[in-house]
Amino acid sequence: MLRNARYVVRLTPDERQLLTELATTGKRAAAAITRARILLEADAGPDGEAWDDAAIADALDTSPSTTHRVRQAFVEDGSDDALAGKRPTGRQYRKLDGAREARRIAVACGEAPGGRARWTLQLPADRPGRVEGGRVHQPRVRTDDASKNDLKPWLRKQWVIPPAANAEFACAMADVLEVYQRPHDPDRPVVCLDETSKQLIGETRTPIPPAPGRPARIDYEYERHGTANLFMPFEPLAGWRHVEVTARRTRVDSAHVLRDLSGKYYPQAPGSCRGWTT
Repeated sequence: MLRNARYVVRLTPDERQLLTELATTGKRAAAAITRARILLEADAGPDGEAWDDAAIADALDTSPSTTHRVRQAFVEDGSDDALAGKRPTGRQYRKLDGAREARRIAVACGEAPGGRARWTLQLPADRPGRVEGGRVHQPRVRTDDASKNDLKPWLRKQWVIPPAANAEFACAMADVLEVYQRPHDPDRPVVCLDETSKQLIGETRTPIPPAPGRPARIDYEYERHGTANLFMPFEPLAGWRHVEVTARRTRVDSAHVLRDLSGKYYPQAPGSCRGWTT
């Protein structure tokens, strides 16, 4: 029975067949097979067992936290990320500022020792603690208002690494960047087109609307409703954009978006396709 599950797993017949084949053939890594078995046992659909995290952890010799992370990854990011062991994002870490902490230590420790104009980070470590009742008491420093560090080792910057033909690559990239510097010309618009896939998540219980003095209330339980693809053409200099939602992202879908962009939204542009048919 499914109890206290924040993320409800409901597998489609195709997903269940794929996970069953993965869990029984043994052609993937052991961790991926375990995650597939977790999703199969957590399935709250008509063919699933709808076990809770504790029961799954006991049956598969894993931990409830692992089963919870697999559920969350499946609901928020899909089966591929759940099988790959992707960890949910959003965890916050305390960040310390060395200069501010040094000032707080100086305040906690009192006046600087003789021959010193101010406290340093090393001086409190060399200072002996106060002994009372057989216990050593050291000043404690609170970090409630600590600010962010300039050093963030968990961040990475992404760049386009040029191929072997560096000069040719840089020349072509300069031509692309030059296009974005052109002045606005309605007859020759500069239009960007991007696409992305989004996970569809539904509510399992009807949300309670806001009332005077009370915010809206939404239940923490979710269920997955597949995915959708978003195409977004955008003309920055004109302040225009449009979102096209499709069920898939195939070459045919991309061709339809390009056809509408050329023939429907910018028919006045040179080379536009005014006579295309579906």
